[in-house]
Amino acid sequence: MTSFTWEAEADLVVIGGGVAGLTAARTASLRGLRVLTLSKGGPTDTATQYAQGGIAVVAPQGDSVDSHVHDTVVAGAGLCDPEAVRSIVEGGGRAVAALTDLGAVFDLGRDGEISRTREGGHSTRRIIHAGGDATGAEVQRALNAAGLPVLFGAAAVDVVTGPGGVRGVLAVSDEGFGVVHAPAVLLATGGLGQLYACSTNPAGATADGVALALRAGAIVADLEFVQFHPTVLFARGRVGRRPLISEAVRGEGARLIDAQGIAIMDGVHPRGDLAPRDVVSRAVAARMRATGTEHVYLDGRGIEGFAERFPTITASCLAAGIDPRRDLIPVAPAAHYQCGGVVTDTCGRTTVPGLYAAGEVARTGLHGANRLASNSLLEGLVVGERVGAAAIERRDEGVEIAAAAVPMFPRADRTSLQALMSDHASVVRDGEGLRAGVLGLVQLLRGENANSAVAESVTDIEDSALTLTARALLVAAAARTESRGCHTRSDHPEPRAELHRSLPVRLGADGRPQIVPELADPPGRWTGLAVPRAS
Repeated sequence: MTSFTWEAEADLVVIGGGVAGLTAARTASLRGLRVLTLSKGGPTDTATQYAQGGIAVVAPQGDSVDSHVHDTVVAGAGLCDPEAVRSIVEGGGRAVAALTDLGAVFDLGRDGEISRTREGGHSTRRIIHAGGDATGAEVQRALNAAGLPVLFGAAAVDVVTGPGGVRGVLAVSDEGFGVVHAPAVLLATGGLGQLYACSTNPAGATADGVALALRAGAIVADLEFVQFHPTVLFARGRVGRRPLISEAVRGEGARLIDAQGIAIMDGVHPRGDLAPRDVVSRAVAARMRATGTEHVYLDGRGIEGFAERFPTITASCLAAGIDPRRDLIPVAPAAHYQCGGVVTDTCGRTTVPGLYAAGEVARTGLHGANRLASNSLLEGLVVGERVGAAAIERRDEGVEIAAAAVPMFPRADRTSLQALMSDHASVVRDGEGLRAGVLGLVQLLRGENANSAVAESVTDIEDSALTLTARALLVAAAARTESRGCHTRSDHPEPRAELHRSLPVRLGADGRPQIVPELADPPGRWTGLAVPRAS
């Protein structure tokens, strides 16, 4: 039994300090709720901080909600929930207006209007951006400046539930283990990029929210759809977080070529270098295999004012000894975004009363099998605000954690787990490799570096979350015997009509993730789930 050294009460606990979490916290606070936000890192240790491209929001001229919805659904390869897509796209304008009211400043064009660019999968220029290629940093700055109380250096260990749903959270901070009594908890923890050896994600993207949700009894889905960004700055032998070369660079005219100067995307897709990310990543991976190389090149030398338009990317390249104004940029795919996650409605409600999810950790139905570029910040803003409003429905629930103990979760050695997932569940997969991944994970959990003791640090909590999420992802990827969106199976290269649905996963009685076939409905229906449709 681990002793608890601190205690708190709140109407809403927000786990995560990025765009979705802080937007929800602000909205709930304005409605009179007592909000406690827990953040593992510091004020800028979020995936939001690193978002480069921008926010996809319907442009005032030459664009429409219908067009944005169409582009999103096409990119989602048949697994988007069209109603959810429309709901979130329609909320974009209001969400951006609220952000500008907080002081966020977006780039302007020569006409004095907000500047817009185009990215892969979009039919028009609708992406607004800040600081050239530092949109996420500006969004994070504006939300941090709102002055919301955040407990930094605090991680959630477990969501405590009872007959009426959520009762609170067990957490650990610099002061030790603590208990937070609360009727509502929002998971806004970001993604799972640290499952892989190379990722664009920050160090804290350790799938915490997926693991917390599964252990609380919630349903997750579409975890097999991990988006690998096709253009991440390559450096031989480097692992961990790698600098992203934003899709907006291709939106301004850059092209992907191989070492012989041959264009990679010619004849692959009608939109060429601006095809959806899953298409581009597969094409890049195929060219790398065919040529036996570790990377390809991005040629942006023809972009006028490159350094001014993309200052962050320019700095990253210069730090690697590359001048993008004169040199080709070596790039390769790397883990970037989890398209699935905790199943929710468009107000963030999960299948567990009082448990909400928003942002990358959630599966609202917006992304389907492949996220459309720059729809992520949009989703975080829109759904985050709705969660903050929806949490009022739990305010009068009298809850208390009467007794608690820090649970013991199995955890594998992180470096070994990352190598296993990179080898067997990357851009292109097959049945043999996925089976090897499942068996390899079992061996890791029996190995000398495995551990099932009580978590004593944030790292222990993260490792247990990565371990559980890896198991769930491998189960889902093995069950999806087709290629769809950003899930590519070399042994099943075509989509299958019978798999035109999401595959829900939850923990079985033995604590292992399992597919729940009786809940597998076509996208957008989920008749077997107790997730109310948002208005």
